[in-house]
Amino acid sequence: MKIRGIPIRLHPSWFVILLLFTWISQNQLSLAESSLPVWISWGLGFITALLLFLSVLLHELGHSLVALREGVKVRSITLFFLGGVARVERECSTPMASLRVAAAGPLVSLVLAISFLTAGAHAAGHINPLLANLVEQLGGLNLLLAIFNLLPGLPLDGGLILKALVWQWTGSQRKGVQVATATGRVLSLSAMVIGGWLFFFKGGQISGLWLFTLGWFGLSASRSQTQLLALQKVLRELNVGQAAGRNFRVLEDDQSLRRLSQLRLASSEEQPPQEWVLVCRSGRWVGYMTDQPLKELPVQQWDRQCLADHMKPIAELPSIDEKAPLWQAVMALEQSEEGRLLVFNIAGLPSGTLDRIDLTEAVLKRLGVRLPAQFVEAARRQNTYPLGMALPQVVESMVSGGLVELPEGSRSTS
Repeated sequence: MKIRGIPIRLHPSWFVILLLFTWISQNQLSLAESSLPVWISWGLGFITALLLFLSVLLHELGHSLVALREGVKVRSITLFFLGGVARVERECSTPMASLRVAAAGPLVSLVLAISFLTAGAHAAGHINPLLANLVEQLGGLNLLLAIFNLLPGLPLDGGLILKALVWQWTGSQRKGVQVATATGRVLSLSAMVIGGWLFFFKGGQISGLWLFTLGWFGLSASRSQTQLLALQKVLRELNVGQAAGRNFRVLEDDQSLRRLSQLRLASSEEQPPQEWVLVCRSGRWVGYMTDQPLKELPVQQWDRQCLADHMKPIAELPSIDEKAPLWQAVMALEQSEEGRLLVFNIAGLPSGTLDRIDLTEAVLKRLGVRLPAQFVEAARRQNTYPLGMALPQVVESMVSGGLVELPEGSRSTS
């Protein structure tokens, strides 16, 4: 289903946790009302679990609707075993916008909690004690959801609020992420320790396991944030020259089309990616060649036609300076139809080429990661980022978050 154009999805793990919450609610009802028929207790337990996840959905919709108001597109909302998560296209561009989006979810949960625990419980008490118990349960769970999410550590809403406040105070989004990630790591480790203690020494198997799982999830999210910060740092520090390859050939402009054909045949036998063929005249770069003349002209004319008659201006190729940072190269690659760039040195002469695989390998090498050859070759054939690395989205978030600024009059692309 969709709400305001936002796809609502269910992760398979959601069905497992729905059954678990149904069982927990049924147990509580059975203890409170021992005379209650089993089918009624299970039915009420199931309804309670469904309403709880409806509350979680409303919590995520709170985030999403405010994000839409701030001009941020929401890709989807997914309910899973730990609650829900809203995927957005990018981060907000200002700290106060980020704070409003982060605070919207807990605010919805608090409003639901107050409504259920006051007016809702009072009205339900006049109708049926079981209904009053259900409403009070939902009120307590929403209050717990709000308080838990306000804990000041990523990836919780409280961590996002803390990040926004530090960003506002220091003017640095990166500093905000670092502080919120550090507090999130402390909270996650504490949850894992307390959960393990409850599970092994206090007989609280379910609560202990649940707390340990939450801590482990938070620690994983904290690690992901740390890796993202490292990735952003590399994209800012490395320049194009440090990642560029040399995927082009050079021919003189007085050579025949037959020579271009021979070059293409040799390349097809080695099976490398299609190379650019640059054309020189007396040591000067004057253009580049496509295979169009070979397709349009009869083979008999290939020896009589020279490259100078068919070359195109080299300025038509998408290009970038070798001193440009890699994050600019990511943007330029996305704008290039071929998904590669011609690299110019400081003297304005071609010095290499850059594609998505060259860029990714340089980034991962700086991070101490080496990809297996088969992954690299598969990505090179498809001209995609290996392992589905979402570098364009990372750069987009860097720009929208003010971590980098687009240069005015940049010649990053032609």
